[in-house]
Amino acid sequence: MKKILILTAIAMLIAGCASSLKQLQRGNYDEAIKTAVKKLRVDPTVQEQIEVLDKAYLLANQQDHDRIKFLKEEGSPYNWDEIFERYSKLKARQTLVSTVLPLQLDDQIIDYKYIDFDSEIIQAKRNAADYFWNHANELMKKGDKESYRQAYYEFQKAKEYAGNISNINQLIEEAHWKGISRVFVSFENKTHLKLPDQFKKDLMDFSVTDFNSEWVEFHTNNPSNNTYYDYFTIINLKKIEVSPEQVQQKERMESKEIEDGWEYVLDENGNVVKDSEGNDVKVPKKRTISCTLIETNQYKAAMLEGDVELVQNKPRKVIKQVPIGAESVFEHISARAIGNVNALSDESKELLKNKSVPFPRDLDLIIDGAETFKKSIRDGISNIRKLIK
Repeated sequence: MKKILILTAIAMLIAGCASSLKQLQRGNYDEAIKTAVKKLRVDPTVQEQIEVLDKAYLLANQQDHDRIKFLKEEGSPYNWDEIFERYSKLKARQTLVSTVLPLQLDDQIIDYKYIDFDSEIIQAKRNAADYFWNHANELMKKGDKESYRQAYYEFQKAKEYAGNISNINQLIEEAHWKGISRVFVSFENKTHLKLPDQFKKDLMDFSVTDFNSEWVEFHTNNPSNNTYYDYFTIINLKKIEVSPEQVQQKERMESKEIEDGWEYVLDENGNVVKDSEGNDVKVPKKRTISCTLIETNQYKAAMLEGDVELVQNKPRKVIKQVPIGAESVFEHISARAIGNVNALSDESKELLKNKSVPFPRDLDLIIDGAETFKKSIRDGISNIRKLIK
């Protein structure tokens, strides 16, 4: 048992080493460092892990210092955000590695000199905050959606770095408000039929907010006449067709053999046959019965057709039209029997329970189609949703 545990521990150490070494070879220095530190906290004498940690740590630091040097020499104020991130990584990496120092690699003591990055981090943070603040204000002057949206993110970065700058919360709200594309959804009946208000209400009774995103808002009512809409989504009902009332009948006959009393079995001489006990032999007497089933199929349908139209406000133009449609069907099957109903199957007998019913009014059938038409509307809005910028 002890031997198995020792072998397991050795296998885990080999696997851990292979993992950190593989990360180092791939250039994933921070991942290699994290893996090595984790293993060295368990056993700080594993030479392979110490060697991986040392190489990965020096290479990662050199990579960050070289990048910081380049960014500073380039001189763009946009670079301060990355410079801040690089210095923060250097500090975090140093803190992590210090948890397992000092280490002994062969006859060498590994114990890196502590570097204070705080002043560089603070300066980079201030410079980044200044850049985001100034650039966001410049973006706000451009007056287009994309600039407002970028300004929103940059004001948030400025706040993250510098705290509550004067009126920054109001500017964040303003940038967000101006960056949103607003879409007004309406319904238009372009058919020759006058439909009740309830039909329109039922048709529009779905949550347009399901289509909202961070920068797109759908509205079905305008709480303020001053609200500017960038797009209009118009649900056009263009065509309603109601089929004639159709009645079709078909007949089928069903037959069945049933027992109808009994009769004596006679021999070839006409005498009644006796069984072994001397009793007269009798057999069931059968006859065939039949019944005609007349099925009546009542059918009527209403077809609703239209489109979902996406219209841009400025400049005014139709961007896309998506066809939509729905069908509302009334279908009823009833039956009546002529003949002996006992000849019918159980299924046919169930059908006899259905009696003929009046056809629905045209308007009722149209209104019944609203729910299916509503689903088609949602599909249409989903289709045009990706075109809204």
